[in-house]
Amino acid sequence: MRFKEVSSQVDFPSLEQEVLDTWRKGNTFRRSVDQRRGGPTFVFYEGPPTANGLPHIGHALTRVVKDLFPRYKTMKGFYSVRKGGWDTHGLPVEIEIEKELGFSGKKAIEAYGVAEFNQRCKESVFRYVKEWVELSDRLGFWIDLENPYITLTNEYMESVWWILKQLWDRGLLYQGYKSLPYCPRCGTALSDHEVAQGYREVEDPGITVRFPLRDEPGTSFLVWTTTPWTLPGNVALAVGPVLPYIVVEQKTPNGGTERLILAEPLAEKVLKGEYQVVRRLRGRDLVGLHYQPLYTFMPVEGDYAYVLTGDFVSVEEGTGIVHIAPAFGAEDLEVGKEHGLPVLHTVDLEGRFVDAVTPWRGLFVKDADPLIIQDLEQRGLLYEAAPYRHVYPFCWRCDTPLLYYAKTSWFIATTRVKDRLLANNEKINWYPEHIKHGRFGNWLENNVDWALGRERYWGTPLPIWECTSCRHRECFGSVRELEERLAAEGRAPEGVLCGPDPKTLDLHRPFVDAIHLTCPKCGGTMRRVPEVIDCWFDSGAMPVAQWHYPFENQETFREQFPADFISEAVDQTRGWFYSLHAISVLLFDSPCYLNCVCLGLVLDEEGEKMSKSKGNALDPWDVIKVHGADALRWYLYTASPPGQERRVSLNLVGDVVSRFLLTLWNTYVFFVTYANLDGFDPREPRIPWEKRSLLDRWILSELNLLVQRTTEALDHYDLTGAARPIEKFVDNLSNWYVRRSRRRFWKSEADEDKAAAYQTLYECLVTLVKLLAPFTPFVTDAIYRNLVCSVYPDAPDSVHLTDYPEANLAECDRDLIDEIQLVMRVVGLGRSARNQAGIKVRQPLSQVLIKVRDAAEKRSLERHADQVLDELNVKAMALVDRPTDLVEYHVSAVPSLVGKRLGPLFPKVREALARLDPAEVAARVQAGEPLTLQVDGQDVVLQPEELQVRVTPREGLAVVEEAGYLVALDTRLTEELLLEGHARDVVRRIQTLRKDAGFRIEDRIATYWQGGPTAQRVFAAWGDYIARETLSVSLLEAEPPAESAQATLSLGGEPLTLGLVRVEGRAS
Repeated sequence: MRFKEVSSQVDFPSLEQEVLDTWRKGNTFRRSVDQRRGGPTFVFYEGPPTANGLPHIGHALTRVVKDLFPRYKTMKGFYSVRKGGWDTHGLPVEIEIEKELGFSGKKAIEAYGVAEFNQRCKESVFRYVKEWVELSDRLGFWIDLENPYITLTNEYMESVWWILKQLWDRGLLYQGYKSLPYCPRCGTALSDHEVAQGYREVEDPGITVRFPLRDEPGTSFLVWTTTPWTLPGNVALAVGPVLPYIVVEQKTPNGGTERLILAEPLAEKVLKGEYQVVRRLRGRDLVGLHYQPLYTFMPVEGDYAYVLTGDFVSVEEGTGIVHIAPAFGAEDLEVGKEHGLPVLHTVDLEGRFVDAVTPWRGLFVKDADPLIIQDLEQRGLLYEAAPYRHVYPFCWRCDTPLLYYAKTSWFIATTRVKDRLLANNEKINWYPEHIKHGRFGNWLENNVDWALGRERYWGTPLPIWECTSCRHRECFGSVRELEERLAAEGRAPEGVLCGPDPKTLDLHRPFVDAIHLTCPKCGGTMRRVPEVIDCWFDSGAMPVAQWHYPFENQETFREQFPADFISEAVDQTRGWFYSLHAISVLLFDSPCYLNCVCLGLVLDEEGEKMSKSKGNALDPWDVIKVHGADALRWYLYTASPPGQERRVSLNLVGDVVSRFLLTLWNTYVFFVTYANLDGFDPREPRIPWEKRSLLDRWILSELNLLVQRTTEALDHYDLTGAARPIEKFVDNLSNWYVRRSRRRFWKSEADEDKAAAYQTLYECLVTLVKLLAPFTPFVTDAIYRNLVCSVYPDAPDSVHLTDYPEANLAECDRDLIDEIQLVMRVVGLGRSARNQAGIKVRQPLSQVLIKVRDAAEKRSLERHADQVLDELNVKAMALVDRPTDLVEYHVSAVPSLVGKRLGPLFPKVREALARLDPAEVAARVQAGEPLTLQVDGQDVVLQPEELQVRVTPREGLAVVEEAGYLVALDTRLTEELLLEGHARDVVRRIQTLRKDAGFRIEDRIATYWQGGPTAQRVFAAWGDYIARETLSVSLLEAEPPAESAQATLSLGGEPLTLGLVRVEGRAS
């Protein structure tokens, strides 16, 4: 029996393509799901992407994270359906089509035709489906895209109608008049969670304006605003009722005087030049004072232009007096309603001034700002103008600055279930945890009613019909309800609306708008209200609508709700995460998902946000083609915890290949190569764990502990905490276990120790690929098929059809793990000492001296002395009790700190310090403890940072100290040690030459050499060792043949020429 030979020169992208082809031919994904049918369910919801644009590297991150946990749970025996989906409605789609058609707004759409426009939208949302499917496939993202839910289907929209009807019946869906964030370019109001996605820092004009008092000439209120365009709509001023205000007198530029009113805490910041306080008063004392309106473009009935109070007024910025324009602000509108103030609509729905505002009619409001400021200045009303940087909302899709606009719209009364939103959030596990009561919890705490209506075209129509005569309204929750209503009215026989062929039905505009009903109240005509709904409601309805619930699949819905797991970028806390949560709570008073993994931003190599305009966007295909999907996946899992930002580049992902994947692969190659040479058969009886060497028992202990910890981490959705220990284990497996076991594989005799080494490495590799399968599905399947399927014909033909490993804690010696970790630590310090002394590892040294922290650690090192000696290439190991056996400590007070603080006492402090044991003082400093000295009969306390510790190694030693450990190497070299070091250099050069010449590891060679006196002494003393290590059947002091593989090196300052010739036979 032989495993398939594998090469260390692996092309991961090509290997992955082969695996991908195998999955397709074997229908591996579907089989992995189906074989778990009947087991416990693991429900995953796919956040639906919109396929009218190409996927980017951020989408790659979300897709590989979303793939990991269902793969893991499937291997744990769970039935996980993984239904894909496509988000197809909304502004993002409409705006793309507007760009393609060269449109600039709604008038152009209506002139073009709503039916034709919506058809273009419908076609566009599937434009890049092929690219999305290909990337998902190539990343190894296993999801059912053959039977996806699609938000534009009649079935999906009918379920959305059903949800809306439930809310309508409970009085939670209503029409209201509110100040809403409004996009003048798109011509529609937006919801708060949409607004939250479009904030950015901008510079606006910050102006301080005089509002002259009507009855006190020469006196003005000072008011600050960053939206000059709202001033023509001003109807009142607000002050804080208990805030302190002042009336000041100040000279004017023309030599006169004026009086100004503002909040006293802001006076120094606002007022320019000298001023005199004339009067102090509270805000309530100003209430009712009238001022002259700055503008009177609109006719007004009733009282206005006076001072009132508002709890929202503060003295954090501005002047402490707020201008009120009810048409353009939520708080302004509420104040206006409370006081019966007029609402002056000086701006139309395109964001332009209406004709009544004669100086600036037709101008976009932001473009009018400079002209308004100029007008105020010319009229002597502008006190100051200065640029102001602040955060302002922009349309999340078209990038137009939003205006807050008082208008009628449709809302869902989410504020009425705020307590339930918060209570159900407590049932969700958030990763990272701070999202729960931070970003998401705060969003719920500040919840406002969901602005549902959109005055647009491509979306789920709001299923509300209104009588044109008496305004009676009805909401319909299904196609059947409409059919029955039409049939009852004699407008159409029952079933015609739907028809036997579903293609005859399209619930979109304008077709649904053509359905007219008769009003049961007055007999008038009922027409559908013109709005479509927020597309975030569409995607948030997917738990229900993906199954066309409640019209069918009722049992399936119950099995698939709520989700066990969802994951998207952290900005979805106010998008999809919120819409899922809100709809679920509104409908079922239940959380929609139980575990949510939030993902941070993907940045470029320099930590900058990626964008096409910057030219730093990384195409995921560029990474996959060079390094493969497994490398990209592993990097994204391990670079940083999920909620944190991560940098991604070709180079950074390339590091994963060299640091992790190649280490794993080369360990696998090593095993296959030697297992084939020795005819290892994993079906032979297993050697009991207790009969294996310490090294075997150690790596198997580490393996079982890894399985336990990885399982625990994945069960808690800690993907980074699961992945990083695996990488550490692979490093230990390759660079400690295999390296330290090489001679066991090389030796010719087939004893139990050699068999145990093969069995141990085989068990590690097979367990490891199962453990890694959800993370790196391609390379693990390739390794599994060779190591397992070639041996066991009845085994599952893919690692993804196997069960996830279970930890065997009976074969986990925690003490042994701790002992080897101590050995590794000591060895690491010893290698640092070598580097410090500039002595390479191949040069043997006479002794290592070690100071550990306690007697137990001493015993551990004595038990594993052979490993310490071998790893550090020393002849002897000695354990010392006192640091002073290895180093001398010199302790002094830092003059710049202690001298400055204690002044004349400093010399005496130095004397007192000199009388102490420096080693004891050094120990206290290293432990971070203060030191108390007796100086002139008083206690003087020195902090650790006020003491300087200098460590000097004893003569002939190179010493490294860390956390209470000291490791010292005796660096004195004898002639014998030097010769042995040269011999090791010769062996290493021959081994490199063998590899470069393409010799197989089992090939025997004749080695020719020519050199000086040093080489002659080396070959005389160490020839047998050199021959044994290099599989040389002969060492010939002669000129190498022309056909030999040759190299020259320096040995003790003398040239040495080597030549290798392959000979028949195998090493014995």
